[in-house]
Amino acid sequence: MKAVLQDLSGEELLSLAEEWGLPRYRAGQIARAAARGARLSEFFELPAALREKLLCRFEDEPVRIREVLSAADGTEKYLFSLADGGVVEGVLMRYKYGNTQCVSTQVGCRMNCAFCASGLGGLVRDLSAGEILAQVLVVNARAGATPAKRAVTNLVLMGSGEPLDNYENVVKFLRLVTAENGLNISARNISLSTCGIVPKMYALAEEGLPVNLTVSLHAVTDAERARTMPVAKAYKIADILKACSYYFEKTGRRYIFEYALIEGENADEAHAEALAALLKGRPCHVNLIRLNEVKERGLRGTSEKAAYRFLGVLEKRGVSATLRRRTGAEIGGACGQLRAARLAEQKGEENPSRGE
Repeated sequence: MKAVLQDLSGEELLSLAEEWGLPRYRAGQIARAAARGARLSEFFELPAALREKLLCRFEDEPVRIREVLSAADGTEKYLFSLADGGVVEGVLMRYKYGNTQCVSTQVGCRMNCAFCASGLGGLVRDLSAGEILAQVLVVNARAGATPAKRAVTNLVLMGSGEPLDNYENVVKFLRLVTAENGLNISARNISLSTCGIVPKMYALAEEGLPVNLTVSLHAVTDAERARTMPVAKAYKIADILKACSYYFEKTGRRYIFEYALIEGENADEAHAEALAALLKGRPCHVNLIRLNEVKERGLRGTSEKAAYRFLGVLEKRGVSATLRRRTGAEIGGACGQLRAARLAEQKGEENPSRGE
């Protein structure tokens, strides 16, 4: 596999231009062409000889949309092919305020959370910063972006993989995608979801990147959390809350807890009361999720009525909370589902279904 051009920052492109004896403006041309989401061989604003030189060092198409599934609500799910043959996935969700893209940060995942399809095959490898960025660039182009206006307005790092398990590449991606000479997406329009890798949460607070920190909580005690999230054996809820408080102190950004409502596990009123007691008075928001079923995992989401009853308890106790709108359920809108299904097909197995 060749290098990924999208890994290069503006300064690194200037260094490349200097290395090759090119005028500085060529670096800007390359950056603008890459931002269009085009294949390198389609950088027609560059001389043919320069395109060929770039193709000798860099991948023509590090990330390609291999398959698109569309839902009635406008949600689109993508299966991306990588240059080395790997596959990841993403989702574009359309809202009145703009378009939110969910991106993947790893091929597979090592966290093995019981409600998620992403970890079914374990971790294959990390994505580079440029491979994460390229997911955004190709979807932005497909969704109708122009040089004057982005089509993708918000990002969530909630696809396959644990972002803080690929820390260096994810931080570089955040710097690339928020750069003024790049897509220039505000850090405040980006959410990073973690299962709670505490040391990296502290490190992220020091980066000067005020993204929205979202923590997958999904339980009110360490023992319950450990049943569905192996990472809970390493990092306790009390430690996660301390790290969240530090993040708020350093960035001024309130933090968000994701709580997947799992029938028979964490979705009754007693758990709602316990969650409210745990979080009351904190500068946080709770995003309740009606679990999409992962057949291989054997867990079921709660009913809509029960979900709203849980939400009502939190609101009554003064905890800011919403119930996430379900998008793309009929197309396997949860992270890891489409990739798992296609990998199963390649092996001749029955297709996996549903996920968080």
